[in-house]
Amino acid sequence: MPPTMLIASLAIAGALLVVVWAVAGALQPERARSLANLQRGTAQHVVVEAPSSGGNAFERFARRATLPALIAMLERQHARAGRPASWPVDRLLAAKLVWLPLAVGLLIVVGLAKAPPILVLVVLVVGAVVYFLPELLLVSRGQERDQKIQKELADTLDQMMIAVEAGLGFDSAMSRAAANGTGALAEELTRTLQDMRMGRSRREAFEDLAQRSQVADLRRFVRAILQADAYGISVSDVLRTQAQEMRTKRRQTAEQKAQQVPVKVLFPLMLCILPVLFIVVMTPAALQMMEAFGSM
Repeated sequence: MPPTMLIASLAIAGALLVVVWAVAGALQPERARSLANLQRGTAQHVVVEAPSSGGNAFERFARRATLPALIAMLERQHARAGRPASWPVDRLLAAKLVWLPLAVGLLIVVGLAKAPPILVLVVLVVGAVVYFLPELLLVSRGQERDQKIQKELADTLDQMMIAVEAGLGFDSAMSRAAANGTGALAEELTRTLQDMRMGRSRREAFEDLAQRSQVADLRRFVRAILQADAYGISVSDVLRTQAQEMRTKRRQTAEQKAQQVPVKVLFPLMLCILPVLFIVVMTPAALQMMEAFGSM
């Protein structure tokens, strides 16, 4: 068997092994039972990441073989994306580690086949994109999650303000708002409550909440709550002020988007509607001019 065919066969076999390993890891019964125990007794389904020491030996080896800076960046993006349970950080690191020799093998196959330089460049680009594909997907999902949190923040603050003014404590109001919600913000609030129930202080839990999200308004709300807790300010006043600011900002955002509509409509208007209008208006005149000059 030629060397190129042998290397290609090994690359395909390695890819199939990665797929089988990923599916088998996603169906681990021990992981499912651990997640069920962690989520028992809570009103919201919150994705909880398995401990870093768990997993098989290859996942632990992948964590040791990866640069700490890359692991920290991937963990931040994974937390921002909501910590998807089907692909924990260790599994992503293992997949990246498996893809690296496969990409090198494919590059060697292309080089031995004396492919044109453009094909070698395409293989390099595809290999790099696939290697950083987990980061790209997590960033995209994190941005979508931040948009959902931004959209849900004003209504959630209104619910918490009503609950506090009705006589509930801040933690109980937040728990009720998390139980009544179904979106990304409700999941983050439930996770924050779980952190406090596990023994962490309110400051630590809320600081982690601010770090898990890139929403500026949510971070501003967290800073206001921490300052109110530190200086003894009434939480109801803080919630009322924050809710009013969120409603005002949401109205301003809607007005800004409404003012952007004429600018966005200008391009399709000039590209699609005006040429057709010119054709309809000018065609009869052009035909009459052609007939007049033709009869002369």
